[in-house]
Amino acid sequence: MTTATLSKRRKRRGLPVVQIMSVLMILSAIGLFVFYLVRFSQQPDKLPSDVSVGGVSVGGLAKREALTKLVTVYQEPVTLYYAQNPIQLDPATIGFTINGESMLTAASAVGDLSGSFWTRFASFLLGQETEQRVNVPLSADYRANLVESFLQDVSARYDRQSGAASYDLSTLTLRPGATGYTLDVKAALPLVEAALRSPNNRVVQLPFVNSSGNAGNIATLQEMIKSYLDSKGFIYDGQTTVASVFIEDLRTGEEVNINGDVAFSAASTIKVPIVLDYFRQLWVAPTQDEAWLMANSLLCSNNSSSNLMMQITGERVAIQQNMAPGDDNTKLFAGIGDVTRNVQYIGANNTYITAPLVLGVQGQMLGSIAAPQTHPNPTIKTESDPYNQTTTEDMGTMFSMLYDCEHYGSGLMTAYPNGEYTQNECKQILELMSANDLLRMLQGGIPEGTRISHKNGWVSDMSGDAGIVYPPNGRDYVIAVYLWQKTDFQDYMTLWPIIEDISRAAWNYFSPENPLIAARTDLPITAQECEGNFLPPQGQVDLNNINGWKQPIPAPAGS
Repeated sequence: MTTATLSKRRKRRGLPVVQIMSVLMILSAIGLFVFYLVRFSQQPDKLPSDVSVGGVSVGGLAKREALTKLVTVYQEPVTLYYAQNPIQLDPATIGFTINGESMLTAASAVGDLSGSFWTRFASFLLGQETEQRVNVPLSADYRANLVESFLQDVSARYDRQSGAASYDLSTLTLRPGATGYTLDVKAALPLVEAALRSPNNRVVQLPFVNSSGNAGNIATLQEMIKSYLDSKGFIYDGQTTVASVFIEDLRTGEEVNINGDVAFSAASTIKVPIVLDYFRQLWVAPTQDEAWLMANSLLCSNNSSSNLMMQITGERVAIQQNMAPGDDNTKLFAGIGDVTRNVQYIGANNTYITAPLVLGVQGQMLGSIAAPQTHPNPTIKTESDPYNQTTTEDMGTMFSMLYDCEHYGSGLMTAYPNGEYTQNECKQILELMSANDLLRMLQGGIPEGTRISHKNGWVSDMSGDAGIVYPPNGRDYVIAVYLWQKTDFQDYMTLWPIIEDISRAAWNYFSPENPLIAARTDLPITAQECEGNFLPPQGQVDLNNINGWKQPIPAPAGS
């Protein structure tokens, strides 16, 4: 081959493709490098890919975008449910603000601390960016006092007060009002705070405290008794009918007082102050004869025994005053005066006796002494006995002082601090009256077998009963009920059931767990006779166990 031929071949060789391709690839690589470098260089304002701030995912977002998202989430209202009522709480109203800039700065610092620029760029090119799971805690402020004020306002608007108690005249029971509820603001505060700080759980069930319906108080009992009397057509402050009711809760001192200061004929209830004065004048423990006199007076309402007790008291008073006792009539009137002075001294200011009790026998000398000054209700009249009067307030005072004397060493013992009364004597007086088992009036309005220490009395136009009831639940109470009806003949078929229903209403109030919702049907037509039923035989009166005589005497050992 000639030199000319080789030269022609060389002249025919084409462009240097390999070199051109190499150059192009190098340029492309440089271009991509620059492109990704520029792209990577534009990312410092964006947050790392797996970052959340305050529980909100903001990874890969620019700070401005992240801040907008944060504010949007935490400006959403919190929904409070209060007893099924939805209430919206706008965070702005309680000054809720998030510290977005500081939180985002903390989040972006994660990227700044993850290596040098070129190291992070190399990871970016290789798709090996470090994923750092970071949660920046919420930083927010609000005014706690405004949250509490908001909840107080919710409480004022949505709390439901317990309904007022009422009563049922068909059963003589109290009915509690509707149940209420009250927002528990203290318990609600942390729940609301937690919802304000949560990006997704912004619903709160507000806690509240149920309040039971108003069960009624002793004032409700008083209103029920008045309504009951109206329903029976018995006008309690009328011209021809008058009702007086006094009830005292012996635990709290709360009272029912309906015409409690109206003067009534005391009838046989005057025998309570007679026995009180007789015990005060005792120098030693009562003999069996004296105990039987008291039992015959209080249980059988025997006027002869009562007069004899006042006669004995008058003789003792005369001896104490170094005076001649005089004849029996003088002793009797001295004793009558002492009963009145004593009962008024202990606070029964409208109670007195000024004449002997009528025996209904020929030749009885009556007469009287001057009545003390009293101040009963001047507007309501019952044509009361001018020689023998009391009020339900006064009877309540006597029984309350007996109770306090027995249970607390106060009452009568406080009125007479020199030993005229002892706790045992007060206990014996109440024990004696607990045997009064006539089965009607106050006793007829409580369950059979319930202990009641009481004294009853009635005349042609009045029936009354006063005493202490001892329910099994320990809520002891004093009750005195007197009814007057202008008539010449005692209509006990009308008056006694009313007394029994008032007694039943009181029982139902003090013993709501064991109410008598209907009048008893096992009561006798009239009162049970005393003798042969509940008056102890002479010689068997045990003032510490008044019904002990009814118990069988055990047979002697070995018989």
